[in-house]
Parts: sequence; structure tokens; C-alpha cells
Amino acid sequence: MTDQPAILQVNDISLTFGGVKALQGVSFAVNSGELFSIIGPNGAGKTSMLNCISGRYHPQVGEIRFRGEEITRLKPNQRCNLGLGRTFQNLALFNHMTVLDNILVGRHHLMKNNVLTGGLYWLTGARREELEHRRQVEEIIDFLEIAHIRKAQAGTLSYGLRKRVELARAVALKPELILLDEPMAGMNHEEKEDMARYIIDLNEEWGMTVVMIEHDMGVVMDLSHRVMVLDFGKRIALGLPEEILADDLVRKAYLGEEDEALTESDSEGAVEIAR
Repeated sequence: MTDQPAILQVNDISLTFGGVKALQGVSFAVNSGELFSIIGPNGAGKTSMLNCISGRYHPQVGEIRFRGEEITRLKPNQRCNLGLGRTFQNLALFNHMTVLDNILVGRHHLMKNNVLTGGLYWLTGARREELEHRRQVEEIIDFLEIAHIRKAQAGTLSYGLRKRVELARAVALKPELILLDEPMAGMNHEEKEDMARYIIDLNEEWGMTVVMIEHDMGVVMDLSHRVMVLDFGKRIALGLPEEILADDLVRKAYLGEEDEALTESDSEGAVEIAR
């Protein structure tokens, strides 16, 4: 993936909350078509970095570029319009709405008809537009295998299914780059296998660049093209999964010195997906 152009460039980002330094001079690039993971211990700054990329936080220092355009100060909805989507560590679904309607919300920024033209539903392109959006949503529903719950209220679903619906809504944005904040947190082994398969297919078949935070090291090492490690808001390692596994700083900061590091055998079998 290193021969592909960078779709995301993060340059010297620093973020503070009062006296707390959440991020300290972090720089990295994500190549187009890459599956890039960010790992690190709790409080390392992983979600803060995703929030800076998605626009929830604005760093005090540094810049972020998406497809060459600086987006550091843009609002989240403006970044969505450019092709940036994300899921959240804590579910952010509309629990009273159906699965179908939750996913349709993700298409909102792509809709061209407004209140005035929509009022002339049959005379303008509003009807055709709605049918096309529904067709694409149904394609996502089939892809994520949630057709059986399409009319269910999101709040009534199991945790694993709600995580899948949130992924569906992010995919509905048609992003070029999708940010996944712990997409497999709280899942059992079977649910993790399914989610890993969806993420790989989004990357390889749907052509989405993926930036993912995930605590399951087996998943990270099995899926990722490259991995970045944060610790206390600083980047301490960046490289191929096998390079990260062998890095002494990663062993000390992320896995603990008592571990002889996470060996390749440790990372195998956590989620077995045929790439």
C-alpha cells in the first residue's frame, strides 16, 4: 500500500485540555486504499486523534489534510461532504428510529432536493432521488446481513447488531475514508469474525480507506496494513504489523515489560479471516 498516494496527512498535531496534553506533536500519513490501525494503552490519545480527524476537536497546533485539502478547522458535516465518515466508541444511534431510517440518516447530506422541491414530489426528481437512496441503503443492508432487522427499532437490538447498524450508517455516507472507533469492542468471538470480514470487504471490495482503533491485538495484526502506536499522546511506533510486534517501546508501553512481547503466535487465531 505504500506506493499509493496519501489520502490523509496529519502534521504535528497537538491537543490540550487545560493542563492535560492529549496529543503531542503527532504526525502520520494514511495511504489511499490502506487499512491503518491506531493502538495504545487507555488514555494514549487514540480517540482524541480520531476526533481531530473527524472535526469534533480542533487541535491547538498542527494541520490535517484530506486529499491534499487542509481540513483542520472544518466542521464535521463539512468533512462528511468531502468523503469522511466515522463510527463511535459509544453507540450514537437514534434508538426510537428503525434500522432503515437510521441508515437513511447517513444519506442526508447526499440528498439534493430541499423542502420546496420535495413538496412537488411527483413533478420533480425528488421521487427518483428517494428511490435511488433507498436502493443504495438496501445494498448496504444486504452487505451487512441485517435485512431481518431492517424494520426493528434500533434501541431494541442486541449490542452486536447495533454496532453493525452504526457501521451501516457510516457506510451510507459513501466515504472515501472511514474512521472506526473500536468497532469490535464488547463483541463475542463470532461477532468479531463477522465484523472483521465486513471491514476487510469494505477496504478491498468497496475501495474504502480505513483508519481503525481497536484493542484486540489479534484483530489489529491480522487485518492491518500498517499500525501506529500512541502512548501518553505521543507516537512511539509506526510500521508494518510484524515490526510493531517486535518493537521494544511497544512491548514496554502497550504490553508491559513482563511480556516477552506479543509474538506472532499470540496474534494468530484471534480472528481468522481469509483475505
